[in-house]
Amino acid sequence: MLRSHATGIPELEWARTVIERQTRHLVRLVDDLLDVSRMVRGKIVLKKAPVEIAELVQHAVDTSQPLIRARRHQLHVSCPPGKLAIEGDLTRLAQVLSNLLNNAAKYTDEGGQIWLDVRLEGSEVVFRVRDSGPGISYKLLPHVFDLFTQAERTLDRAQGGLGIGLTLVKLLVEMHGGAVEARNSECGSGAEFMVRLPANPQRLVPQATDRAAAGAETSAERPLKVLVVDDNVDAADSVALLLNIDGFDARSVHGALAALDTVHSFKPDIVLLDIGLPVMDGYEVARRLRTDNTIERMRIVALSGYGQRADRERATQAGFDEYLVKPVEPTALSEFLRALQ
Repeated sequence: MLRSHATGIPELEWARTVIERQTRHLVRLVDDLLDVSRMVRGKIVLKKAPVEIAELVQHAVDTSQPLIRARRHQLHVSCPPGKLAIEGDLTRLAQVLSNLLNNAAKYTDEGGQIWLDVRLEGSEVVFRVRDSGPGISYKLLPHVFDLFTQAERTLDRAQGGLGIGLTLVKLLVEMHGGAVEARNSECGSGAEFMVRLPANPQRLVPQATDRAAAGAETSAERPLKVLVVDDNVDAADSVALLLNIDGFDARSVHGALAALDTVHSFKPDIVLLDIGLPVMDGYEVARRLRTDNTIERMRIVALSGYGQRADRERATQAGFDEYLVKPVEPTALSEFLRALQ
């Protein structure tokens, strides 16, 4: 809502930017801690698919831009032409590059230079992240990928993390069959991190169907009716409000019995249904909706914090059509719903 209504009011735009930047920083710290927990227990699972290099680089740059801009750095990106690809998990590979870019931004004095260079070398795609900072001390260099290792920092630098980012970089790169190394730049100043990953033998990524565009081309006589069911009142109401702003006809309810009643009166096209409801869980709600002959066919989509394979299989058996794991970005949710049309 702030994005929609703060445009043109400098004070509100500034406040929104601060909120988003600080929230991203907090989320990143929590995500890093969770990743360390998963790493220690061997629970990190990769979702591999062909990943186009240009898309990967764009994801990483978008994630790191707020910090780079805040420190007034100049970022120089160089990628090979064509649709070069690698096999991997897009989210995790973007995390690798954004961690390296963030690291460069933190340890380079304000107004510095950062370079991200991507090249095809033989059967490998090589990513180089270099900065104009002071470089890495020779004492620290052998331990730079160790957990909770950090360089000495001055008191005026408040962007420090937990010493986890580079450990995750090494782990994720090795899980993709690659290697990473750190060294001081041969150009005389700054640090350089080099990631080597196997290139996709096909090299070209098939053109994906643009689901969002396909959904946008579908003409609807009326707005898509969406019922949002979640016992978290703020979550349900905010999702419904954002969907209404985006052109849907959305309502929210906060319990299983209210959902069953509202389905009869509202007749939604899609039900966004939380699984972890009290009294009666989402699985039972879905089963009752599917066995009620008085209800017209509708899409039932799980919007849940539970995302394990067993949860998804159980949802399919209960009658869910689709499964989304929280949190879902508002724009991504809108595109997903339009694609269902």
